[in-house]
Amino acid sequence: MNATSADPRLEGRQLKRVAFDERTIAERVQQLGAEVTAAYPDGDLLVLGLLKGSFIFLSDLVRQINRPLHVDFLIASSYGDDTVSSGTVRMVYDPETILEGKHILLVEDIVDSGRTLNRLMDLLGERKPKSLEICALLHKHIAEELRYDTKFVGFDAPHEFLVGYGLDHAESFRHVPYIASLQ
Repeated sequence: MNATSADPRLEGRQLKRVAFDERTIAERVQQLGAEVTAAYPDGDLLVLGLLKGSFIFLSDLVRQINRPLHVDFLIASSYGDDTVSSGTVRMVYDPETILEGKHILLVEDIVDSGRTLNRLMDLLGERKPKSLEICALLHKHIAEELRYDTKFVGFDAPHEFLVGYGLDHAESFRHVPYIASLQ
């Protein structure tokens, strides 16, 4: 889709460009599903989605993973009422699933600063999972503070403000089926 074409989902706003179209996303998610399947041949697998941004990606991803698994979610906040991260991560919703002895795959929409992921990985690691890995749809490769590797990455992200496929701007655009940069 051309970013300047009329799309009723855009609420009259223009996008700069489409970074990843629907077909490209679907193909990569299918590949990621195969990679995850191969990486976890046995054991209990819990796919843990970081809300809200990961929900569409997680939904598509788990349908491409060809093995038994469980799904849960968590919500973390480092912003409060501010527009700049405080650096303090607070769990708003903590998964009720027991993590001990399970393979945990934390699914994130985009790796940016890495502060939230660091804190979440520390918190989840304290619960003694068998393994703990990150799967991100997008990675900007600017997270100088990130102490953990991102084992599975959908796409290297351009250094632009991206929306669509779960990513938002002021809670808008999550439902757009492609990823685009916002003007």
